[in-house]
Parts: sequence; C-alpha cells; structure tokens
Amino acid sequence: MNFELDDEQRALQDSLTRLMAERYGFEQRRAHAASEGGQDPQTWQHLAELGVTALAVPSAHGGFGGGARALLPVIQALGGALCLEPLLPQVLAATALQRGAGEALCAELLPALADGSARMAWAHDEIAGRHSPCWIETRATRRGSDWVLDGAKAHVLGAGSAGHVIVSARIDGSADSPAGRALFLVDAGAPGLQWRTYRLVDDTPAAELRLAAVPARPLADPADGDAGGHAIDGAVAMGIALACADMLGAAETANRLAVDYLHTRKQFGRAIGENQALRHRVAEMRVDLEMARSMAMAAAVAVDLPEGDESSLDLHRAKLCVGRHAREVAHGAIQLHGGIGMTEEYAVGHCLRRIHVMDQLFGDSGAHAARLATALAA
Repeated sequence: MNFELDDEQRALQDSLTRLMAERYGFEQRRAHAASEGGQDPQTWQHLAELGVTALAVPSAHGGFGGGARALLPVIQALGGALCLEPLLPQVLAATALQRGAGEALCAELLPALADGSARMAWAHDEIAGRHSPCWIETRATRRGSDWVLDGAKAHVLGAGSAGHVIVSARIDGSADSPAGRALFLVDAGAPGLQWRTYRLVDDTPAAELRLAAVPARPLADPADGDAGGHAIDGAVAMGIALACADMLGAAETANRLAVDYLHTRKQFGRAIGENQALRHRVAEMRVDLEMARSMAMAAAVAVDLPEGDESSLDLHRAKLCVGRHAREVAHGAIQLHGGIGMTEEYAVGHCLRRIHVMDQLFGDSGAHAARLATALAA
C-alpha cells in the first residue's frame, strides 16, 4: 500500500500546518480553551476555506469524497496542534448520513456540512455502556407518524456549536443487542432536550444530553435494523481511525518537544541530550512513534477497504497499539522534561491529556484488547 501523499494532499497539509502555527500556537490554544465556547470560529472558517470540512462529503453533495486515508494527515496535523475545533463529530455525522440516510436527506444536509456553514454533533455513547459499541438504552417510540426519543447520551462532542445532533436509539431488543438500532436527526433546540456542557480533561468541549419525548427525524426506515446498525458501525469505525490519527499527531508533538528540550537544556556546560541514557530513551520513543504511525495507517486502510471480520480485527489492533504506544511517547516526553513537564503552562503535558481523551473515545485500549481476544478465541 502506497502511503506517499500526492501533490494536492501535500499542499493541503502544508497549508494546514501554517494555519495551525498562525492560529493554534500553545498560548493561543489556551486562550481558545478559556473562551466561552472553547473554540475559535475564525479557525473553523479557515478550515472550511481550505476544504477540510468537505473531505468526508461525497462529490455529489459538494465535497471531495475522501475516506479515512485522505483524512489521516489532516487529523494528524490537527491532533499535533491539540486543535479544539469540532471536525471529528462533523466527519462522524457525514459518515452516518452517507451510510444510513436516504438521498433526499443527504442532499438536504451534506452540502452545508461540506462548506462548514452547518455543524452537527454525534451522540452515541452512554454511561452504562462502558465502551460497548452496541450498547444503547435510549429508546425511540413512534407516536402516530412521528418519532420521539427518551434517554441520555454522554461525551457528545461538538455539542456547543451544533445546530443538529445525530442520535442513536433503540427500536427494540436489549440494551447490548446489535439488532434494533437506528439513527435519528434531532434539532439542537428541540423541546424536551436538555444539555449539560462541560470540558474533557484536554479542554475539548463536550456535553451530556437528556432526552424526554424529544421529537426526532429518522435517517432511514427505523424498522430496517440492518441499515441503522450499518450506519452506526461505519461511523464508529471511522471514529476509531481518526482517533488513532489524532493520537499519532499528539505523540509527534510530544516527541518533538522532548527532543528540542534535550538539545537546548544545558547542565554542567553541555546539552543534556548528550547523555547516553537520555539518547537511548529518545530512541525508544522513536520506536513507539513509528509503531503508532504504522497502526494508524492500518486503521485508515481497514475503514476504506473493509474485508469482513479481518477489518474489524485490524481496527481493534490499531486502537490498542496506537493508544499504548502514543501514551508511552507522551510519558517519556514528560519524564525527559522533568518537573516543567508536569506544569499547566507547558505543552507536553497537554499532549498526554489529548492522547488520554482519544484513547477513551470509541473504546479504550483495554476494551479493544478484550474484543480482540474474544474474536481470536472464537
């Protein structure tokens, strides 16, 4: 598989790197995080102008029709800058619409996602699920020709700026059944919908949703459980691949900060990077970083070129390996900095926070290790 970037991808990556350097330096990021919305509307507008918001949208609806491999260098760059803009939920919403909505609904919603004028949130996780991909207690009930939702969702990304939310709900079956799942479109201001906004440990804005007889619009026929499950599984798979890319970017930044620090910090008249033991530690971090890079690529391929059960196994392996290796890089980078690495005012500790959040999304390393063991033992 050729992972070399083509000219267009390279130009986009260069433009995105410049944008992040101009608008998302560490102190600028801290200012964005401290703002009321926790994000920067101007940066979002620049991302839309670069075409980043259109990457995951089909060309028929104003996008570029890119998959996980096209998004990998983009998310990697955003993760490296610890960017707080809600591109991840936007991509999940676009993926769910492509996989689970009718053509009329796609034509209505996707063009606005492509140009960045509309934002959507993705609401699937529930507290009781504890990383179970099928766990849905939120119930969808039909009332005449309409549908209403009752339940609660946790860790909803992009909620503060979203005009609509795509919500997973259960038509029938037990909470952990793969059958009976469906997706619904909910207006962010719908009656009966309550939001509790908060920040994750890396300052990413998130929210908890409580739904009490909230009117909802099904993406497709809710009775077609296969369609709903297919759309949910596809969005979660995309989320796993993008989380891996994001962790890779954060790990790269942590590694770069550590290497720069070793070359500039001096003790006894020479750079501490000349210490052989520290150089060995940097070499170990480099191995971890390359392992994370390889598995992030494998995750992107597994999403774009699915081959049945083997693709799901590749995603489990990737989330497990990238989470563990990226964490090792961040731990090493903090330790090489010494006490300054633990401070709020220094970026390297925030890289670890970002990796921790991304590791928890879509199932943490332990959850994927358990699924991998179960699948291989069957």
